[in-house]
This record gives sequence, structure tokens and C-alpha cells, in this order.
Amino acid sequence: MLSNIGIPGLIIVLVIALIIFGPSKLPEIGRAFGRTLHEFKNGAKELVGDDSAEEAKKPALTAVKKEQ
Repeated sequence: MLSNIGIPGLIIVLVIALIIFGPSKLPEIGRAFGRTLHEFKNGAKELVGDDSAEEAKKPALTAVKKEQ
């Protein structure tokens, strides 16, 4: 979805954000967004790490041959 914005669309979004929030508030909003994105990425990594840790704890299934 975001890959379709392009450079002109990004510039328009930044200009609108500058008009709405002003030049003094924009850096604070950027920092808050960056922190939120960082925390989200760390949380996602922990969830993925938890899944792989649980799989490592499970005993491996082995094939059993039937003798006739």
C-alpha cells in the first residue's frame, strides 16, 4: 500500500503535516513515531523468537517402521 505513494505523494503528505502541526511540533511527532515503530519491531521479534523457542522445546517426531 505504501509503496504506491511515490515521491510526489510523499511531499504532499509532508507539506500537509507541516501545515497542520507546524514546524515546532513536527520533530516531536517524528520522534514519537520512531519510538513506537522501534517498540513494535522489538515486540514482533520477541513473538517470533518465542515461537521458535517453543518449537525447540517440543520433542522431535520420528518415523516408526512397521515390521511385517
